[in-house]
Amino acid sequence: MTTSMTTARLMNRRRWLALAGASSAAALLARAGIPLALAQAAPRVIKVHARRFTFTPDKIALAPNERVVFEVTSEDVVMGFSIPQLGVRADVPPGQPVHVEAQAGAAGNVQFLCDIFCGSGHETMNGVLVVG
Repeated sequence: MTTSMTTARLMNRRRWLALAGASSAAALLARAGIPLALAQAAPRVIKVHARRFTFTPDKIALAPNERVVFEVTSEDVVMGFSIPQLGVRADVPPGQPVHVEAQAGAAGNVQFLCDIFCGSGHETMNGVLVVG
């Protein structure tokens, strides 16, 4: 057997192993219901600013099943950042960014809100994730 034949066999074996590994990973992700493109991409960071009694932005567009990290900051008092439908919640002290991971579900609207009483007007402090 020549050196070039041995090298060719080794390269074919490496390609086959790489393909088998990638196929296994894709199958595991598919079984978990996670599209391969979303699993490989780093989550998008979305900055959300909170102050009495508003979130900015208060309307955020997400792709179905998109992974995101909300970077939430409060300007004035301790706020709560909650997305009940996604099982997400965090306390946000003033002046300290808090990172909150989430993954959108199927298309539709999902509410987020402040769940710590921050004064008169607190009940209107909310926003919407538009998944679609």
